[in-house]
This record gives sequence, structure tokens and C-alpha cells, in this order.
Amino acid sequence: MDFKAHLKTAWEHTLQFIVPVILLTLVQMVVITFSLGILAPVTSAGYMQSLLLALREGREPKIGDLFSEMRLFLPLLAFGVLAMLAMFLGFLLLIIPGFLVAAFLVFATIYMMPLMTDRNMGLFDALKESWSMAVRKPLADQIVLMILYMVILSVGGSIAIALLIAQPFATFFVLSVYRERLQDSQPTIEQDSTPQPPPLSSDRKA
Repeated sequence: MDFKAHLKTAWEHTLQFIVPVILLTLVQMVVITFSLGILAPVTSAGYMQSLLLALREGREPKIGDLFSEMRLFLPLLAFGVLAMLAMFLGFLLLIIPGFLVAAFLVFATIYMMPLMTDRNMGLFDALKESWSMAVRKPLADQIVLMILYMVILSVGGSIAIALLIAQPFATFFVLSVYRERLQDSQPTIEQDSTPQPPPLSSDRKA
């Protein structure tokens, strides 16, 4: 996988939509803060879909996009609670298990939200397909993606104002890789969603 090309694509789109994505990121932070985190999962879904449309179609991100996936509120909230509990138990044991749980969740679910918003998959189908895309060979590609994604967010998160750039940059980066992996898995997804003809009756006369 050409990570240099994906990083370049992510940076170019971040600069191209710099004002809209900064406003989008800032408003999402405010919404998450005032909702005590309850709206974090569903606004993240809207955020990712907004940037995916910007990446794919050149459509300018809009503030209203944050609330465009409210149909996913309950499943994403339930998943978010379970993910937080898993990380809490990991950190409760020791620091290292906590980081391992967090890393595993990023590794396994990094494509889950775009699959739910872009492909209209349910939570469990999206989890299954995200895992399938993540473990596709070469596995090292997914590990590098996960590390780069977490490094970008960690560096950006160390300075509050830098996160306004780091978050859309990291999201564009993941979505750029998602598009490549989705193209590779397109035949499988289409095959799974294509209705199969009814079996021929064994009693049918020639």
C-alpha cells in the first residue's frame, strides 16, 4: 500500500476544505462536550460521511452533516458504551492491557462507521466487514495505518488548536485507505448482497 500517496491525498483535501473542516471539527467538539459525550458516536459517523463525500465527490463539508446519521444513534451509542467498558477494564488491570484493548478496537473497527454510513450496513455486518478488511493481507498495512492514525491524533491532541487540523487530516487519511480497501473487497460485498436464484427441484422432469 502506498501510504505516502494516501497521506498526500489526506493533506491536500484538508487544505482544500480547510475552513469547512475546521468549523466542522470545532462544532463537533462543542456538541460532544455539551452532550457529555452521548452524541460523540453518532456525530463521528456524520463527520466521517461528510469527509468521505468531500474526498469522493468534492462536496464541501457542512455543519449539518454532523447530524445526518441520527438513525445510527442507538446502535453506535450501545457500541460506544461497550467499547468504553472494555477499555476501562483493560486499564483497570494495568496500563498496558488498556492500551492493547484500545489498539485492538482501532485495528478491528476503523472501517466500521464508513461502512455503516456509506454502504448502509447494520452494526454487526459492518463490524464483520471491517474486521475482514483489516486482516486482509498484507496485515502489516493495517498495522501501519493504525499506528499512523493514532500518532496523528496523539500529536494533534497534545495541542488543542492543532487537533482542529489533525482530526480531519487523520480522518481523510483513513477514508483514503478505506476507499482502496473497499475497491479490493467490492466483488465479495456485491456477491454477498446479490439474491441467489432458488434451487432447482430434484423432482423436475427433463
